[in-house]
Amino acid sequence: MTDAALDVVEFLLTAHVYTNDRSLDEDDLRPDHRAPFWSDGGVERPLSVTTATTREATGVERPWEAVADLMFTDRDDFSGGISLAQPDMAEEWFTERVDTDRVRANPVLAKAYDEAFGVDYEAARDDNRSVQADRAYIDSLLAEYFDEEEQEEMLDLVDVLAPEEIELRLDDLVLTDDQETEIRKIGKAIEHRDYLADIGLREIGKLLFVGPPGTGKTSTARALAHDMDLPFVEVKLSMITSQYLGETAKNVEKTFEVAKRLSPCILFIDEFDFVAKTRRSDEHAALKRAVNTLLKSIDNVSLIQDDVLLIAATNHPDQLDSAAWRRFDEVVNFPKPDRRMREDILAVITREMDIDEFDPSVIAEATQGLTGSDLRMVLREAVLGALTDERTHLTQADLISAVESFEERDNLKDMDMIEGDHDALVAGDGLGGHEDNGDHADHDHATHEHD
Repeated sequence: MTDAALDVVEFLLTAHVYTNDRSLDEDDLRPDHRAPFWSDGGVERPLSVTTATTREATGVERPWEAVADLMFTDRDDFSGGISLAQPDMAEEWFTERVDTDRVRANPVLAKAYDEAFGVDYEAARDDNRSVQADRAYIDSLLAEYFDEEEQEEMLDLVDVLAPEEIELRLDDLVLTDDQETEIRKIGKAIEHRDYLADIGLREIGKLLFVGPPGTGKTSTARALAHDMDLPFVEVKLSMITSQYLGETAKNVEKTFEVAKRLSPCILFIDEFDFVAKTRRSDEHAALKRAVNTLLKSIDNVSLIQDDVLLIAATNHPDQLDSAAWRRFDEVVNFPKPDRRMREDILAVITREMDIDEFDPSVIAEATQGLTGSDLRMVLREAVLGALTDERTHLTQADLISAVESFEERDNLKDMDMIEGDHDALVAGDGLGGHEDNGDHADHDHATHEHD
């Protein structure tokens, strides 16, 4: 029997069990099974399975054709509905063909077949992505609390992503030991929020990511949201304060209100050094009020009480004053990668590429000072160069050439180009003579995604 038939029958059984077991709620439905039935902020019984809903839930283009030969399925030609004519037979057929992992991944069926497969329904439910993290739920919640004009204004200030919309995973990143340790800590804090509240440890869950551009601060925060199935609310302070000055403080408050409405979630504040710049400058008084509002809002948000994990990021930690620093219970460093980490990063970002005689250690040695984002740009240059030669495979020479091109381009950023001064353009040093100055000692640095 095809996988398509198993997928369709699982969806039919899920709809059948969910319709008849009133103790189940939306969080028991798998996200892909939940989406076709979501309407007006919830899922209403009975679940009506049609060709369209089955196609959306399973990805099977012709769902009826996949199960038409099964004795226990039926179809209404007029409405396009698909149903189980004999649910008991369908259950027997399905359970004979699937393993425990598949049942555990579906809380509805985990509850129905817990004894037959020895699965823990509560654990299956806990592992299932909460409805609060679905795009449909996020949109419905925003629509409920903000009118169309306010929503449009909010979208100018924040970017709200559902976990399913984030392609990055933590496994896609090369992290330092310290970064991995902090991520494990915060994961445990999220998991044991009730315990932390009971023992009175409430000042936790406010992280500050510091490091140069391109070292993975934003990428790590997004990947964390994906892996923990949390909505991701991203705000750039420059956008908040670029609005009409009289509205800036209100816009800051709205941002935190959105995060609390979407909790549990991650609230990510980029360009946090803007706080210090504004506090020390002669900026308009409205901007200073907005910054003060931001700092007070940070004080008043909590992972333990509000289910909001706050992560701020800055490329310029030296510009932050003590008032900004003390609002974070943990600071996570994102340095530029050392040679061995660059080698690891190259191995990760080239794993889907066909490269003849690829030696990442040579390229890593040649790219001292480059960030993970820079390394991606080098690979981009190599791929495009090969495509201009009508090739979809790369060579080590392509990568070497791309490194030299990147260094040449990078030199232009610090160069005054004078008309007629053709000697101003100097190519990079290529692959010779790079030293990492003790770089080898610390293997654990940096991510490979850009900020």
